[in-house]
Amino acid sequence: MKSKLLNFLLIMTSLLGYLEWGENNHAFLFQTEAELISKLVLNPTQVIHPFTILPLLGQLIALFTLFQKKPNKVLTYMSISFLGILLGFMFVIGLISLNFKIVISTLPFIVVSIMTLNHHRTIKTNNL
Repeated sequence: MKSKLLNFLLIMTSLLGYLEWGENNHAFLFQTEAELISKLVLNPTQVIHPFTILPLLGQLIALFTLFQKKPNKVLTYMSISFLGILLGFMFVIGLISLNFKIVISTLPFIVVSIMTLNHHRTIKTNNL
């Protein structure tokens, strides 16, 4: 049950990322993802890019694990990796540009990812 909760939290915290670019442009990832999905249906070639497709795939994989009786550890690791590409990049950009809104928005995902990895590590240790 804890694995499913952590995977659900991975999905939710990945949507909290905050982006700022240009002078007056800013959005949360859930807003950009809604726009991405609508454009993906209408014109897929316009949005196909590793920084858009891999995190979306990571969320879909994490969502898939919620419907498994026991969430697959490898799929969870893949989900964290795919989502971590974008959110880790955002975290680094936030640090470099000293934009603490971006840094703080990515911290929940990073914390939940670490908790999930530790959880799966302790499951492996307890089963030996």
